[in-house]
Amino acid sequence: MPERGRRDVGCDNHPRRQGQGDGLCLSLERLRDYRAYTYRTAPDRRVTTLEGAVRFVEERGFVFFHPVQGPPMPSLWHAVAGDRPVPAEHDDPGHVTWGWKDSLLGTRRWYYAKVLRRCSTIISMDVVPFFYALSPNYGVPEEDYLIAYEQGRLSQAAKAIYESLLERGPQDAIALRRSCGMAGKRHAYGFDRGLVELQGAFMVLPTGVADAGGWHYAFVYDITARHFPHLPEAARPIHLQDARRRLAQLYLQSVGAVAVADIGRLFAWPPIDVDATVNSLVDAHLVRRGVRVPGQRGEWVAICDLVG
Repeated sequence: MPERGRRDVGCDNHPRRQGQGDGLCLSLERLRDYRAYTYRTAPDRRVTTLEGAVRFVEERGFVFFHPVQGPPMPSLWHAVAGDRPVPAEHDDPGHVTWGWKDSLLGTRRWYYAKVLRRCSTIISMDVVPFFYALSPNYGVPEEDYLIAYEQGRLSQAAKAIYESLLERGPQDAIALRRSCGMAGKRHAYGFDRGLVELQGAFMVLPTGVADAGGWHYAFVYDITARHFPHLPEAARPIHLQDARRRLAQLYLQSVGAVAVADIGRLFAWPPIDVDATVNSLVDAHLVRRGVRVPGQRGEWVAICDLVG
């Protein structure tokens, strides 16, 4: 099976782009087998240790923490517990993932935040710059947020949270709510929404866990560019189209095949950028468009290993 970073996955004889997938059909069984391998849901492929979890994220580039409805994506939960829902019981063996996740916050072994689909996402360190290159950050944390706010791209709640972290340093969620003037139940929704907004923009991330609040458990948050001071420079030379192409390639290597529209839904990219990105992968003989999957709607794109 193809692994992350391989460049030798190609298709032969590509005289043209348009319609090159015409007549190609991918069976659901073949697609499920491929994902069982890359998602590590097969019993002999399961992740059983913390170091194995780190390697899994490095293999895939980025995964969800827990499975999320919507576009298909591998998750750490599925890689540990198999292809089954997350149970409510706290003593389920699969919940070892919580301890792993918390133990690595702040260690810079991976990047954890609510990113894709506003859900908890784990990103390998060598892939984070490609995400950051697509974010509304230009390398000046003291100024970027003000520009975003003035242009209407940052909410007032997010601005207040960011300014508190900028001025006071890392804070747990309970202390942060007080320091930015959003304590109390009536501010709970706005505060939570602002935090998710900032995480999705790669401006803020959880960097630890504190014994705080009624549950004696609260994330500690910090500014991304402060916690990862070399990230802005690492992302600076990456062109937007190159960042989208790399992320889309990694995603397709994980899922094998997907509806073209799902790429836009996962990354929140407009259709024109999705189309250009997929076409660049087609031109590089890495994927094929126009693939048919029985019982599935829309145009699909698949890696060449699956459709020849």
